[in-house]
Amino acid sequence: MIRPHQSEQLKPLIIQDRAERDQATREAEKLPSAMVSSASVANAVMLGGGYFTPLPGFMNKADALSVSKTLHTQSGLFWPIPVLCRTESISGLKAGYPIALKDSNLPDSPVIAIIDNVKIETIGKSEVQEICKQVYRTSDADHPGVKDFLDQGNVILSGPTRVLNFSYFEKEFPDTFRTAVQIRKSISNLGWEKVVAFQTRNPMHRAHEELCRTAMKRVEADGCIIHMLLGKLKSGDIPADIRDAAIRAMVDGYFEPNQIMITGYGFDMLYAGPREAVLHAIFRQNMGATHFIIGRDHAGVGDYYGAFDAQAIFDEEVPKDALDIEIFRADHTAWSKKLNKVVMMREAPNHQISDFLLISGTKLREMLSQGEVPPPEISRPEVAKILIDHYKNIT
Repeated sequence: MIRPHQSEQLKPLIIQDRAERDQATREAEKLPSAMVSSASVANAVMLGGGYFTPLPGFMNKADALSVSKTLHTQSGLFWPIPVLCRTESISGLKAGYPIALKDSNLPDSPVIAIIDNVKIETIGKSEVQEICKQVYRTSDADHPGVKDFLDQGNVILSGPTRVLNFSYFEKEFPDTFRTAVQIRKSISNLGWEKVVAFQTRNPMHRAHEELCRTAMKRVEADGCIIHMLLGKLKSGDIPADIRDAAIRAMVDGYFEPNQIMITGYGFDMLYAGPREAVLHAIFRQNMGATHFIIGRDHAGVGDYYGAFDAQAIFDEEVPKDALDIEIFRADHTAWSKKLNKVVMMREAPNHQISDFLLISGTKLREMLSQGEVPPPEISRPEVAKILIDHYKNIT
């Protein structure tokens, strides 16, 4: 099986022994504590599940600035996006001692993690702006990822981290949420050697379905992991439970048995385009995938990134020996009226734009919200029904 990122073994930071974890949870309630942002909670979940191997915990300011500028920590570890714990108040906290991190996403704010020997630093507005420019390629507060990053606290808490739980993800998505440890075990049990991973924060339509099928065929994969984001999105995106149901309907109806593994991970969407694509590749390698699909405008939003910037970064900024996972580069995918099938547009000779059935995401959402079933060439009817029902419930 493919090795984890820059490590011989996966390094999940969750306290794995149940009795030890329960004891640590009781002790954490007596520690000085800090309420941390949703993004910090999501980072704790990813650290706990092994997705952020080989990080030993949250980054300090120097590493965050180094990663932003050079895609490496100060020690030389290749990493594309700072993994921070930020808060607004440090009342009662002392550097060099253990502290508890409280989960702002849950009622009663239970402790999600402990930072041992905590380092406490202040990050200035200009430094936050600089990180945004490097990571998001913009400091425009209209960018949803930038806005979220700007709105987090100006105090950075860092140090070796022990994770106590996975926030709301295990309870809300018991059939879908999986750690990198669990996915690696499932891959091993299935005997898969070549594994394609597909990232999604949206419901999957015919083009996405065919992209998974094409990638599996071309790399001769044993299976494909549809790995959906379960955390927070921008306003207007489809909620995770609806996406989950739609994806399962598509897989159950149109893929061969034992060909697809449906899983999800507890992370908030960053909309960081190319940098986020690299981060996605790292935690797909950590979960055991050998190939990762990156298509048009991966992890993008609006017009902040070029259509294929998320592919170009692997040639222009990622050192050749930094990652073991291979990137499957996909073009815009659409239904060909000439060939009567979904194709990658660059691979369709003798085609004009009019030879493709193209419906924008905005137009598709408009159709669904009005109860109009999209053409079967665009969306499977089972998927369309779930989405139409969703839009009916929110109008």
